[in-house]
Amino acid sequence: MPTPKINGISHVDLSVTDLARSKAWYSELLGMAELFGGRNDEHGYEVSYLIEPDSGVIMGFERHDANTDSAFDERRIGLDHLSWAVDSRAQLDGWLARLDDLEIPHSGITEEDMWDVLVFRDPDNIQLEFIYVKPAASGLIDT
Repeated sequence: MPTPKINGISHVDLSVTDLARSKAWYSELLGMAELFGGRNDEHGYEVSYLIEPDSGVIMGFERHDANTDSAFDERRIGLDHLSWAVDSRAQLDGWLARLDDLEIPHSGITEEDMWDVLVFRDPDNIQLEFIYVKPAASGLIDT
């Protein structure tokens, strides 16, 4: 039986310690707008979904009642990091300038043979990155 196809990622949900802070931070950085949100009393959490208008990327931010307010640690099981693709090195340079303008600490751009990457963290310590995959890598991807 052949593997059924998917056409992309629908959305990403992140658990956060402060819903209002995360919404404001991601909205300011990425220009995201709120789609909808609400409270789920049965499962004990509040959620807000934001959309980045140019790409259509949707991110959900969930504040669970049972959260201990501990910082994110990618060494635990679950999400390691979240990466956004950019179309050019110039776009990556633009994100570097944007992070500097917002005074968000970052790694600087790391240059590799196949990609250039810019790593930073959100208010809950979730590792994020912008990545430019160089044309040399396109031959390695079987579509």
